[in-house]
Amino acid sequence: ICQALEIPYRIVNICSGEMSAPAYLKYDLEYWDPVNRQYRELTSASNTTDYQARRLNIKYKDKTGTKFVHTLNGTAIALSRTIIAILENQQQKDGSIKVPKVLHEYLGKDSLSRRK
Repeated sequence: ICQALEIPYRIVNICSGEMSAPAYLKYDLEYWDPVNRQYRELTSASNTTDYQARRLNIKYKDKTGTKFVHTLNGTAIALSRTIIAILENQQQKDGSIKVPKVLHEYLGKDSLSRRK
């Protein structure tokens, strides 16, 4: 999604000391904030193994018996943060915003600027 929206990003593998109790593995997707010259969290995804499944009693059966499923927890896109990331990274010197190519057909233009 970040590549399609032309947002500079990185993926960070979060250490266990920074994760919540249910998370077994967690990745943050961070976008580059050119105003503050640092990366900021855009969204995250975590593997909670069978923690949530046990609480919700979600199971499956196979040849060896009944087991709890493993679940993933994540957000594909945090809309307000994504809009900020596009605006901050696509602002041109004249103040206009270059619209990512993937959005041209939806906005009907390749840039946004103030009305004069």
